[in-house]
Parts: sequence; structure tokens; C-alpha cells
Amino acid sequence: MEYGFCYVSISPVRSDKKDQSEIVTQLLFGEIVSILELDAPWAKVSSISDSYEGWIDHKHIKKLTQKEVRRWSEGLSFSKDRERLIQTPWGRQWICQGSFVPENEESFNIGADHFAWLEPTTQTFDSIWNCGESYLNTPYLWGGKSPFGIDCSGLTQAVYRFFDINLPRDASQQVLEGTEVEFGEQQSGDLAFFENSAGKIIHVGILDDQGHILHASGHVRKDLISREGIVHSETGELTHKLTTIKRW
Repeated sequence: MEYGFCYVSISPVRSDKKDQSEIVTQLLFGEIVSILELDAPWAKVSSISDSYEGWIDHKHIKKLTQKEVRRWSEGLSFSKDRERLIQTPWGRQWICQGSFVPENEESFNIGADHFAWLEPTTQTFDSIWNCGESYLNTPYLWGGKSPFGIDCSGLTQAVYRFFDINLPRDASQQVLEGTEVEFGEQQSGDLAFFENSAGKIIHVGILDDQGHILHASGHVRKDLISREGIVHSETGELTHKLTTIKRW
């Protein structure tokens, strides 16, 4: 098995090896992948963090040995700043919130490549809800997981990672984990899941303890939560049917 890391800021991961194929997720800087197949200019990869598979431009990753993967994986955290500038062997590069980086290092190595921060971190999060609010008004993007475009389960996965909880990629996978919570007993940071008319889980959002939910629908927004589901804060419309609430 060969391994690599994403060295561009954001790499789209597609369902098939063609530019017209849908984006199913994204890789962020520093994310480690196993390389399942190489068919240049495409590579089929599986993210080590959540086992999600898809096709990327093979020029977006640099190869690592197993020893280098183990070394890079130790003590990894996630960049909290919306954007932060680093010096790379190929010049200055902006990376975004959620990138895979060491937390308290002025510089670091990934394999043979050396990187250094060019500006200090400025962001801290004291709660899951507070972290979720940092993504407010991010536009919805199917398969997205960055502050420039994100989907509902990309938001919950990204936010929970800052608190050392590694959720699966999709809402239908996330709902299978955690402990069920009765409506009315939810706490800030719990996740609410929603189903379509066929009973399939299609949506997820982050709750507070004041009757609100953060979720990606058009953009990351704050709405109201009721026993029936999400109530649009401006129109009063019931937009999503509540299925269950989970806590980790």
C-alpha cells in the first residue's frame, strides 16, 4: 500500500475519474490518504481519517512512507483560523480552517518537506457551538468541508474534530454512532438528524440548549428546533423532519 498527503489547500474528491464527476468530499492540507489506484492524471484514494474513497488529481498529493505517515500522525491537530499563511518548499501558501497540522509548533515536517507558519494563530474555540458559529454563512457545497463551501455532515465532522471526536463523513453514517437523547433533554453540542419522506437520513445539524440549530442549508445558518424538526427562523416554515438527537 502506498500513502500520501494532500499538499494543496483544498482538493476535490470525485466519485469517478473525470472532471465532470460529482464532488463527494474534499481533502484539506496535511490530510493523509492511502493510494488505492493510480491512473494518471487521477488517483483513487481513501482518507485515513474517515476511510472515504474517491478520485483526485494525482498532482494534489505527495507520497509518504509508512514511517513518515506514523510520524506525521502523532500529535496532529486542526488549524482553527479561517485562513493562515505558511511557508512551503514551493513558496507561500494559504491553508484553511480544518487543515491537518500540529497545534503548537512554529514549524513542522511532512516527510522530507519543511513548513513554517508565517503568522500566529488567532482563533480559539471554547465549545462545539462556538466552533460551529465560526462557519456561519459559509455557502453550501455538496461534498465540501471548508469555510469556503461545506455541506451539512462536512460541518459536523469538521467541528467535532476540533474536540477530538472523529465522526464518519456522511449524516447517514454519523447517525449510527453516539447515544440517543430525548427531545427536550438536548445539550449544546448535540447533533440532530433529519429524514426524508422515504425515512432516509439526509441532514444533520448542531444544537444548542436554547432551542437553536446550526446547519448547512443554502449556507450555514442558525434556525429554530422543535419536536417536529427545523423551523426556519425567518419564514416559520418547517424545513426538515426530526428523526433523532445524538450525543458523544
